Amino acid sequence: MFNEQEKQKIIGLLRQEIVPAIGCTEPVAVSLCTAKAVEILGFFPEKIIARLSANIIKNAMGVVIPGTGEQGLPVAIALGAVCGNAAYGLEVLKEVTPEGVLRANEMVEQGAVSVELKKHIDEKLYIEIECLCGSETSRAIIASSHTHFVYISRNNDILLDLEHTPVKNKTVGPVLLNMKTIYDFSVSVPLDEVIFIFETERINMEAAEYALRGDFGHQVGKALTAEAGRKIVGDSILAKVMAYTAAACDARMGGAQVTIMSNSGSGNQGIAATIPVAVFARENGNTREELQRALLMSHLTAIYIKQSLGRLSALCGCVVASIGSGCGITYLMGGDYEKITYTVKNMVANLTGMICDGAKPGCSMKLTSGVSTAVFSALIAMQGHTVAPCEGITDGDVDQCIRNLSRIGTHGMRETDSYIFDMMFRKHRS
Repeated sequence: MFNEQEKQKIIGLLRQEIVPAIGCTEPVAVSLCTAKAVEILGFFPEKIIARLSANIIKNAMGVVIPGTGEQGLPVAIALGAVCGNAAYGLEVLKEVTPEGVLRANEMVEQGAVSVELKKHIDEKLYIEIECLCGSETSRAIIASSHTHFVYISRNNDILLDLEHTPVKNKTVGPVLLNMKTIYDFSVSVPLDEVIFIFETERINMEAAEYALRGDFGHQVGKALTAEAGRKIVGDSILAKVMAYTAAACDARMGGAQVTIMSNSGSGNQGIAATIPVAVFARENGNTREELQRALLMSHLTAIYIKQSLGRLSALCGCVVASIGSGCGITYLMGGDYEKITYTVKNMVANLTGMICDGAKPGCSMKLTSGVSTAVFSALIAMQGHTVAPCEGITDGDVDQCIRNLSRIGTHGMRETDSYIFDMMFRKHRS
């Protein structure tokens, strides 16, 4: 069905887009860029200036930085300088210490860190860090993807200068996905070649279980599993899907020092593409082989949608990842390709338009909305029902449905994104 080159490209794409991360990927990417700029400078900086796109600022205002209990970009920048190790990628802050947090806070209090909005740029994911120490300077820029450095310099020496164009799977070359390709690959690929997909289950479920033992974020996961929560939502598969998914997000957004396997640059998308599928398979009695194929389907669907939607947008990423988990759950229910397309259409008809108003502890509530819709959509699809092509933005062609969703998220919600940022930025400055 797939020749060896096509198969390896898809496997390479999975490996490229599913990577470990600690904390919210936007402030962590800023920490990463800072760590690199400090490394290039060769001295500890006296001053750090961050020039960031609106979407980066939006996604970093409300989230708790791992290991600190504190929110905001200045502390993320200072920690990148004090404790960051650029070699760790999106796990750049995994060696944060209490002493490092204290030193980072001192930097912020002394006014050594400043954050500016980078205006007049089209790129939604843009991070520019400038470090200064006496007459010495360094500059690092990340654009398009959370770990993609496009410019590095020290004083007048340019060490890296790439075109500021979106990254389109440069590591593995172009991979043209559609839902049929995703389905065929997921159900046919030799499982020993994609054993790594189980790391998403292991790592993200560990984060969920850790959160359920602690107190993080808004404790949405714990609320669903507590006695009062069980009286309302019960102890069903759906309740457990919602609870475990929310719990992992509670930990991640609440500043826990836990690793998450991300999808397309987002930890919450990695959570939503993994945990609902893993919990459903466990509770439904599916085999490990069925789970493995369902995880592939879920993650690839999320990657596919993000290819056209972009890394950052006004459309909440839980919509994207929940569509993926809906596909995986439909497969675990015994659904074929037709039923999976029904699920996608049901999801597009239901969740399109959910706004992204930045990364924050409250994201766990949005994830419960997304994954509960995924289960409902799969259940309805398995009864042979889906929205008709004449209903709303849906289409008879499942891939056109996804294109419609992406157009709304990129073009249709552009002004919405501007309004969201304006409201958040005004609140932040007041």
